[in-house]
Amino acid sequence: MALIATSLPLMAQDNTDKDNPFFNYKNWKTPHGTYPFEQIKPEHYMPAFEEAMRQGLKEIDDIANNPKAPTFQNTIEAYEKSGQMLSVVASCFYNLTSAETNDQLQQLEMQLSPKMSEYSSSIRLNEKLFQRIKAVYDNRQKLKLTKEQAKMLDDIYESFANNGANLSPEDKLKYKELSARLSRLTLTYGQNVLKATNAWTMLITNEADIDGLNDDTKQMLRQNAEKKGLDGWLLDLKPTTYIPVMEDCNNRDIRRELHTAYNSRCIGGEFDNTQVIIDIVNTRLSLAQLFGKQTYADKALVKTMAETKENVYKLLNELRDNYMPVALNEVKELQEFAQKQGFYGQLQGWDWAYYSKKLKSEKYSVSDDEIRQYFPLDAVQQGVFGLAKRLYGITFKENKNIQVYNPEVYAYEVFDEKGKFLAVYYADFHPREGKRGGAWMNDFQPQYKEGRKDHRPHIVNVMNFTRPTADKPALLTYDEVRTFLHEFGHGLHGMLTRCQYSSMSGTNVPRDFVELPSQFNENFIDEKEFLDTFARHYKTGEQMPQQLIDKIKASSNYHAAYACARQLSFGYLDMAWHTIAEPFVVNECQTVQDAVIDFGNKAMQQVQVLPYVPGTQMETAFTHIFSGGYAAGYYSYKYSELLDADAFSVFKQAAKKNGSIFDKKAAKLFRENILERGGTEKPIELYKRFRGGEPTINALMERDGIKAIVIK
Repeated sequence: MALIATSLPLMAQDNTDKDNPFFNYKNWKTPHGTYPFEQIKPEHYMPAFEEAMRQGLKEIDDIANNPKAPTFQNTIEAYEKSGQMLSVVASCFYNLTSAETNDQLQQLEMQLSPKMSEYSSSIRLNEKLFQRIKAVYDNRQKLKLTKEQAKMLDDIYESFANNGANLSPEDKLKYKELSARLSRLTLTYGQNVLKATNAWTMLITNEADIDGLNDDTKQMLRQNAEKKGLDGWLLDLKPTTYIPVMEDCNNRDIRRELHTAYNSRCIGGEFDNTQVIIDIVNTRLSLAQLFGKQTYADKALVKTMAETKENVYKLLNELRDNYMPVALNEVKELQEFAQKQGFYGQLQGWDWAYYSKKLKSEKYSVSDDEIRQYFPLDAVQQGVFGLAKRLYGITFKENKNIQVYNPEVYAYEVFDEKGKFLAVYYADFHPREGKRGGAWMNDFQPQYKEGRKDHRPHIVNVMNFTRPTADKPALLTYDEVRTFLHEFGHGLHGMLTRCQYSSMSGTNVPRDFVELPSQFNENFIDEKEFLDTFARHYKTGEQMPQQLIDKIKASSNYHAAYACARQLSFGYLDMAWHTIAEPFVVNECQTVQDAVIDFGNKAMQQVQVLPYVPGTQMETAFTHIFSGGYAAGYYSYKYSELLDADAFSVFKQAAKKNGSIFDKKAAKLFRENILERGGTEKPIELYKRFRGGEPTINALMERDGIKAIVIK
């Protein structure tokens, strides 16, 4: 049973300190000041948000009307510390709307959207406040600021300038209206995706139709049906169903139906996102043009490592030119293999994973089902924790006195190498009805210092891993183990941070830098020295045999070019929507759905390696760019891959010298210059301090087994 009540009215009249835990957040008698989730009810949120916004605006008003001359302390630091109650309430609420939502919270989210937009705009457009910030900024050369303080001052000034502070009064009103509209649209988009994903199911009554699926997956599908009071096997669009069916189901019609349903979510129907997409990109364009930018990408990329859309396209094109010839050869090879298997048609999207898995097994004799036997979740978790201990000396201890938002969630205290408390870590592993798909890291409390007190962070990793069955523990796939390492890398970025200010700490870095710690952490999955620490058969306890590890290693580059082409297609799609210089208009000869689909197809065509399936397009459920903060930033995954491969090459070189991939010297450099520093300096400077020079594409291509064809 979820700890968030679902039977109470959305709004309650009583908002006293006594009844609402948020009103007493400074005095919570919980370990490390963690959230008292068992006491927090849906009706507490709106009164808490309203009071928090009232307090926040009062704090802003005090700063703006301070009769003393503006200084870094009474203006910049005071602004940084304002809105603390709102941060507490919002961190809890928005974490739960992703991981533990329900109809009440979704309704409340819609009600809060315009209020939060109004609150943000009223601060960003506060002329008196901005003039004080500008006065400190203009005098910055005369101030004796630390690097972190100078960076924070620059960031705060730019955030105001980029959010309308320098606009005319008329344009400020436009900005306010556009911001509120965009907030509503992105929220609607995200909720449509979640609802459409949850709404689709397909009941299988003949077990022969799902021939090929392993017993664990079948049992999970049967449990899905039983929960709905049905007899049979219930398919849905969650990853734990979608991936096994695409890879293992022998019934091509079932694969096609599932693939089509997944890739046509929110195209038409009750949860249609096509018009929402048009409204989002046009609103973003209008916002950008208020600031004199030609496109939204021009505005969004200013504070990133890439800096310009031209540099983004340069990266995408360089990868395209080098990887696409290999990707097309991979498709040709798989087509020939499928023919040998008796399939003589052209490979489609619902065929790729199915035949790719079979060819991988034939080439490397690697079976995902065989690998899973060595990856029980508990062991994987200890392996991931152990990696952090070997590299950085940190340890994890479960604390059942820390309240959690769902009984399935685990809470840990984290300690540094000297036994000093470092962080709270929450782990939420399995899919639920109220949890969105995918995997992510977030914080419930950021790290910051207040005088001599270091407020340590409360970090959460949320995943959607295969559930245990009645007779087996949760056995993770190779990709799920990689996902765990990825999200835990984000978690380390949050847990190890040592900054002065919360806005500078942890993962508060540009999008094309934030994925470095996570993708760097993934590299260890192919290292025998790491696998030997935890990969044991869930029944026999036998260590993963060397032969299997060798096969995993040999197969690590399997279809790397195809995977790159797929990621590039997402990057090109993102950039296409956010480099339009004129509002997107639907041709009178087209429907809205056709216009959106055609635009997406054209953007992705240059890296398309499989035939297009009519009526499908992924952008209607592409939450990363339309509701998740990656607009004009999806390229950052590939940029971060370039960085992570380059960074891991330091550890590989060290391993050749001292025989261990767990190199303490390299780990110390990575920790001190990347994981601890947050956004306190320009990312490229932090990286060069760790690496000793600029990153190149060479390590990435070497890791992927790609020979350079052309480097522009």
